[in-house]
Amino acid sequence: MTTGRARFPQAQAWLRWAFVAVPMLAAMPRADTLAWVLIGITLVLSVPLLWLNDIRERTLPPALLLTVIFCAGLLWALVPNSWASVTMFSCTFFVVLRQGTVPVVLAVALDLGTIALWAAYHDAWEGALPSCTILAIVVLLGINRRTRLARIEQTELALARARTATEEHARAAALAERARIARELHDVLAHSLAGLSLNLQGARLMLVRDGASPDTVAQIERAQRLASEGLAEARKAVAALREDAVPVERAIADLLAAYRLDTGARADLSVEGTPRELAPAVGTALVRAVQEALANTRKHAAQAEVDVTLDYTDGSVELTVADRQGRRPPDAPAAGYGLRGMGERVALLDGRLDSGPGEDGWRIHLTVPA
Repeated sequence: MTTGRARFPQAQAWLRWAFVAVPMLAAMPRADTLAWVLIGITLVLSVPLLWLNDIRERTLPPALLLTVIFCAGLLWALVPNSWASVTMFSCTFFVVLRQGTVPVVLAVALDLGTIALWAAYHDAWEGALPSCTILAIVVLLGINRRTRLARIEQTELALARARTATEEHARAAALAERARIARELHDVLAHSLAGLSLNLQGARLMLVRDGASPDTVAQIERAQRLASEGLAEARKAVAALREDAVPVERAIADLLAAYRLDTGARADLSVEGTPRELAPAVGTALVRAVQEALANTRKHAAQAEVDVTLDYTDGSVELTVADRQGRRPPDAPAAGYGLRGMGERVALLDGRLDSGPGEDGWRIHLTVPA
């Protein structure tokens, strides 16, 4: 779970960006008009690398990295003795590390084409073999790093599943104990107070019938009122013990963890604003909305990545659920019962629900006063 917006780039991000930008800066003294254009495009497109960890590598558009590879490679071929190849190979490493098969193949093809262009332009075919060797090393390093990260993610996922199982076991034991205490309270305290209230009611009626003094009747009425209030408080205590209230953020995070375990796809929760306690009806509406959205994603866009944003604003809370299908989905012919029920639940809270296709997937946005 992430909170807030992107932070200022850290030292590691600046070092990663330096492998792309410094060779471009070094090529400036010998640059002509075309070289300046290539340098400018490369530097502008390399800026998102500073926030690579915050926005997740796999969400960077492959076309951005491929364009940087193309521009850096062309600059390397046109400017003699430049270090633009460092930029080209660095971006290739980033593509191999996080992108899919098609972008990796395109990046390697661009590198091989650039090496051939460089060798032909400078008539130095003997230098093509070392460049191809460097390319092979970069690709192998990227694959090795990618495999290691995958193993780490699997280990973390296994630990998370074990921790979740332990927490669920402890929670089940706590719920069982709370249910036992609730039964004891209900059987002893609630029944006793109910009987006391009925007896006081009978005593009051008898006193009124026998013409007792108003002060005596008032005292009995006060005792009966205290017994009724105590009975109401006892029932609230029993209800509180039988309900295990879970914060909305935790409930949504659990749903996303289950989605990740089922599909293997990324599912992240971002909380903005200051979290606060919500009314049970509001919390239920938010959790049910996420549950329905994930069910629809499983049904219509299996293994799509999901981003959930929970935004606490003044007087309301906003929830956005967006799946990343990589394409614009078709318009739904009619709202299903799930979406219809979600809309009715939000309407009862005087909220607003918007749902429909976006540029790269389905998006649900609701606002509820809270």
